Amino acid sequence: MARRSNRLVVPECANAINQMKYEIASEIGVQIGQHGQGLDTEFAGELGSIGAAGFGQAYLGNISSREAGSLGGGITKRLIQQAQQTLL
Repeated sequence: MARRSNRLVVPECANAINQMKYEIASEIGVQIGQHGQGLDTEFAGELGSIGAAGFGQAYLGNISSREAGSLGGGITKRLIQQAQQTLL
């Protein structure tokens, strides 16, 4: 059986990916960061309360599978667009 790892290939990109996640969540209307845990982004005012938890600490248990899929799809779409712009 294959062993899975959640190790980041490029750890320096973690904050950029998390910021992208919050931006896309704001665009599609998904609320992230409820239940006392906040966000550390410039979009925090649009998304809810601000806390000291920082990136990666937001509560995501309140979003549906559909919303999570839309969020992941939006991140993938934006990453592909950025890669295409870099190559062209």
